[in-house]
Amino acid sequence: MARNVLGEELAVCGLDPVTGWMRTGCCETDAHDVGSHTVCVVMTDDFLEFSAARGNDLSTPRPGFAGLQAGDRWCLCASRFKEALDAGVAPRVIVEACEERALDDVPLAALRAHAFD
Repeated sequence: MARNVLGEELAVCGLDPVTGWMRTGCCETDAHDVGSHTVCVVMTDDFLEFSAARGNDLSTPRPGFAGLQAGDRWCLCASRFKEALDAGVAPRVIVEACEERALDDVPLAALRAHAFD
C-alpha cells in the first residue's frame, strides 16, 4: 500500500481528470516513473504558464488528454514542483495525497507551507 508524506495511507489526488502515473487518481509511483509524479497539486494559471514555458504544456488538449486548467488536481513531478517553488509559482498542495517519495526532492515543511487546506 502506498504511503503519503505523513506516513499514512495515500489519499486520492484527483479523479476528474484522472491523474497519477498509473492513472488511478493517486500519486503513487513505480520504478518506471522517472519523473516521480508524487506531488498532488491544485493547478493555477501561474503554474500552468510556468510549466509551458519550460516545455511541458499541460493546458493544451491533445488526443487522449483534455488539458488542465486552474483548479484541477494533478500529480506533478516532484522536481518540477521544487523548480516552481524556487521560482515563486508553486501551486497549492494536497499534503495527504503526496506520495512519500516526494520527500526525496521536496522537504515536508515546504509541502505543508503550500497546503491547499
